[in-house]
Amino acid sequence: MLKKVKQILRDKELRSKILFVTAMLLVFRLMAHIPIPIVDSVKLDALFRSNQLLGMMNVLTGSGMENFSLVMLGVGPYITASIIMQLFTMISPKIKEMYHESGEEGRRKFNQITRLMTVPLALLSGFGMITLLRSKAVIDASVGNFDIAVTLILITAGTVLLVWLGELITEKKIGNGISLIIFAGIVSGLPMSAQQTLNSAIPLPTVFGLAAMAVVVVMAVVFITEAQRNIPVSYAKRTSGGRTTQGNISTFLPLRVNSAGMIPIIFAMSIMLFPGIIASFLVGNSNPSIASAATYVSNLFANQTFYSGMYFMMVFLFTYFYTSIVFDPQNVAENLQKHGGFVPGIRPGRNTAEYLEKVLSRITFVGALFLASVAVLPQLVEAVTYNSTFSVGGASVLIVVGVVLDTIRQIDSQLTMRDYEQI
Repeated sequence: MLKKVKQILRDKELRSKILFVTAMLLVFRLMAHIPIPIVDSVKLDALFRSNQLLGMMNVLTGSGMENFSLVMLGVGPYITASIIMQLFTMISPKIKEMYHESGEEGRRKFNQITRLMTVPLALLSGFGMITLLRSKAVIDASVGNFDIAVTLILITAGTVLLVWLGELITEKKIGNGISLIIFAGIVSGLPMSAQQTLNSAIPLPTVFGLAAMAVVVVMAVVFITEAQRNIPVSYAKRTSGGRTTQGNISTFLPLRVNSAGMIPIIFAMSIMLFPGIIASFLVGNSNPSIASAATYVSNLFANQTFYSGMYFMMVFLFTYFYTSIVFDPQNVAENLQKHGGFVPGIRPGRNTAEYLEKVLSRITFVGALFLASVAVLPQLVEAVTYNSTFSVGGASVLIVVGVVLDTIRQIDSQLTMRDYEQI
């Protein structure tokens, strides 16, 4: 490890890239502390402390939402737009061709559409959040429509600016820019969370227990993130560089236990947020039936047992759903057959697709169960310790571990490339 650090410090180009990425993350943290002054900060803080889902979303934005800052939405609308576009690849053959078969130009157009879709989604998310805050009297009723419109424009511009910063970071090939922005937001809140835990009335043995649990959770996340099932693949004949190689060449097809990453948790959080927002908006409706139904829904989602159960189930199902989007067994089987590859003991074509689907379904069950368990772990910890200042596990651990592993891999690849260039 020390040797790699020395290599990085000696390499001027790599060092400058890391400094640039650090500077961009500092710009993000600066913007997260520039508030938009239309809210009651005391009531806003109380609302986020009383709502676990809003608290989790606040963590992902690096407290930008709790501060009602310029970047209060974070990169959430962009992630939502990315998910929607990937869903469209299953519905629209044209978009699927653009994403999978049109090369770099097609991928560029796909990303451009995603960026454009981010703007209306940011406006919609911002309007929903403002509506929720108004219903909770966090935003005073005297705030005019002009001020609300200006606020919507500002927070939408903040999201677009973060997406641009993320793409600048990605171009440096020191990790994924969007993921690093989320990572910076999560890590920035850890010192405050740890301090609140130590200052609370929680017994010292429980603090040590939480710390030990955090270590175990991180180790488990690393294990599941890196875990994969290698499917053996043989090629009776292979063509490379215009030359045909005869003989039985063996390799493997890696199937990850958690192919979906953190996307199911973010998707589930987005879905879980909407009923509460809509219910809060309709509680004061003049129609008694609508107001009563809205109150029932609001109280139902405030129930931690119901909330945790629904959250667990949605993360579990979305893991299967998203895995089916990112990995198509039929397409993989066709590509193997096209290039003369086959799984030993399995007929090429449809039989191979069925076999891959069966294996993927089994390992995804483990990944989905783990992902859903980690997602609701903060609620379980709070229920046992009666303390909400330090949430062990959850989406934050998955994101932090995933980003760190990906960044290390990209830095290693750049160091390896430079070693080859010096030979």
